[in-house]
Amino acid sequence: MERKIRGQEVSDRQIDERVAEAEAGYNPQWLKKRMGRPSRSEHAAKVVPVRLTDAELEAVMARAEREHLNRSDAIRQALAQWAAAS
Repeated sequence: MERKIRGQEVSDRQIDERVAEAEAGYNPQWLKKRMGRPSRSEHAAKVVPVRLTDAELEAVMARAEREHLNRSDAIRQALAQWAAAS
């Protein structure tokens, strides 16, 4: 059986090293720091699904492009402004 990671062959020795490392246990803090997207705050952020019409999404994306933001940042900024106005 051919064993590859990212197109590179993996030796039995490399597999044995990885198994030993896993069996010894990982430090959860180390895993937390290196996996996933960067944290936005001290605590994990919540994912909130929202349904938008095509027109609403097009408007968000047009504004995001004008302001050089990605979609998530544009929506967060709009929500922050809306919440501050109340």
